[in-house]
Amino acid sequence: MTRLDPSLEASQRKMKALLTELTTGAGLRPTFVDGVKLARADCNRPRTPVLYEPSIYVMASGRKKGYIGDRRVVYDENNYLVLSVPLPFECETEVGDDGPLLGVSVRMDMSVISELAIKMDVRRRQETADADGCIRATPLDVRLSDAIVRLLECLRSPVDAAVLGPGIVREIVYHVLCGPQGDTLFGILGRNGQLAQIHAVLHRMHTKYTEPLNVTRMAEEIGMSVSAFHHNFKAVTASSPLQYLKSVRLHKARMLIMHEGLGAAIAADRVGYESASQFSREFKRFFGSRPMEESKRVREILAVAAPESARAEPM
Repeated sequence: MTRLDPSLEASQRKMKALLTELTTGAGLRPTFVDGVKLARADCNRPRTPVLYEPSIYVMASGRKKGYIGDRRVVYDENNYLVLSVPLPFECETEVGDDGPLLGVSVRMDMSVISELAIKMDVRRRQETADADGCIRATPLDVRLSDAIVRLLECLRSPVDAAVLGPGIVREIVYHVLCGPQGDTLFGILGRNGQLAQIHAVLHRMHTKYTEPLNVTRMAEEIGMSVSAFHHNFKAVTASSPLQYLKSVRLHKARMLIMHEGLGAAIAADRVGYESASQFSREFKRFFGSRPMEESKRVREILAVAAPESARAEPM
């Protein structure tokens, strides 16, 4: 086994200690800094559907396995995950022998990436991105690890978080852009590239998921034939547009049921389903349990009362 850089090992130890201090319960929880969440899991979790927003995920301990189509992506204390599009996939969680899974996620803000792209003069690289890179694990280096440690340190204080946090987040994004996944993230900024076009469609579907799906119109708006649109969409998401929209709606409904205590019928209507019975069938097929059963299961995992779970998301 190759020994890690001693500086990186020291940074990782600090990261783990800080996350142990800052996390008070299981789940993925927001912090004082917008777009930054802390993750903790105290036991293994089986392969389960998840919906992640475009972010980087850095682990201090434990391991996660992400499954999308026939691909498997493993991210752990030595490899961070880069997710460049809002993507539903399946995830398996494994805690370590020496304690819980601990990690931090930082949302990838496209306005920050665009600003940095101008300063870094990366226009010539924008067409080199490939769709396969939309979700990929990348070896952690000491510069990124140190920046994560400083971010966690500032989360100890609301004032430090407000003053220092946004600048450190910007630095973290910069380090990721300088790494192997920079081309994929920069490629999203291109107006004419296929990845950028599909990203725009995904963003629209992710935010306007209650609207009816019109694949023909979507394809026309980005200048693709319907067949080319299907091909490129599946290359990025490993699913069809209909499957993607369905998974987004089901995840959104799940959050409404857990966090707002809505009944299945109301949640189904809120996310765009016309039939509550169809929603219940598809929910059970997707998550493996009925809506209320899933809500109870997740609350038991988080080990908190229902009203207090509003700020936690399942891992």
